[in-house]
Amino acid sequence: MASSAIYETTFDEDVQNDTTNQCPECDGRVTTNVAETVCEECGLVLEDERIDHGPEWRSFSDDEQNRERTGAPLTATRHDRGLSTEIGRGTDANGNQLSGRKRRQLGRLRREQSRGRFQSKAERNLAHGLGEVRRISSALDLAETIRDQACQLFRSAQNEDLLRGRSIEAMAAASVHGACRCNGLSRPLDDVTEPAHVEQVRVRTAYQTLNTELSLPAQPVKPSGFIPQLAAELDISDEIRYRARQLAEQAESTGVTAGVDPTGFAAACLYKAGCDAGRLLVQSEVARAASVSTVTIRTHRDTLNELAV
Repeated sequence: MASSAIYETTFDEDVQNDTTNQCPECDGRVTTNVAETVCEECGLVLEDERIDHGPEWRSFSDDEQNRERTGAPLTATRHDRGLSTEIGRGTDANGNQLSGRKRRQLGRLRREQSRGRFQSKAERNLAHGLGEVRRISSALDLAETIRDQACQLFRSAQNEDLLRGRSIEAMAAASVHGACRCNGLSRPLDDVTEPAHVEQVRVRTAYQTLNTELSLPAQPVKPSGFIPQLAAELDISDEIRYRARQLAEQAESTGVTAGVDPTGFAAACLYKAGCDAGRLLVQSEVARAASVSTVTIRTHRDTLNELAV
């Protein structure tokens, strides 16, 4: 028998005949290949660029449960979003020790990479600023979400050319303080400036610039939010702390806390609550914990006494 009789028609592995569906226009035969679904009679394209429903992961080990994706996720905490290459040192990917020749070669590669890591002075400043933001956030034990928001805030400040004439360290500390304020986290400005090693007045000026130029959705900080931190520092009992929080919330409801330093007012609430409970706190110690003067403590105490009348 001739070969033409055996193979009367050609066969394409990429083409599959769809016998269940017919062309909606001419009722012709519909053919599906890897690219599209088309009618052989009239040429109508029914489907194009089919979606691949297969897995997107790659596994580099024998463990099928370890379904890692291709590469690490992008992060806002790095100047290059975490896409830069990291060159190893003494061992390879399997943990084996490298030879001396290979270690010297990797050293030369690291040197060239460090030289070409930054394309401009702006990228170098961005990397330094994001490093400061990560360091301050780690010292304050902040959540990763707040740290990422602070890094994005610093990046936005550089894009808006707000770093000109200002310290990178001060702007980094202001970004951390701004991220805390936007999330309603009660953090005094002193806690941010202490690990930043920058004067408080410079951080306050940088934060005012961020708040004005970027229109930050900063939430007002209430004195009641500072009471737990001050109570822990002064070693005050839970009963006095609960009473101080009640005084602070009562003052907040009347509106007398508007425009005042929330830290100083919280310290005054603790001082008055301690006096009412029979524990005479020293005004200088309470003022030192809140970084305010004793005059501020007495002034806010008199305001609380007027509310109680």
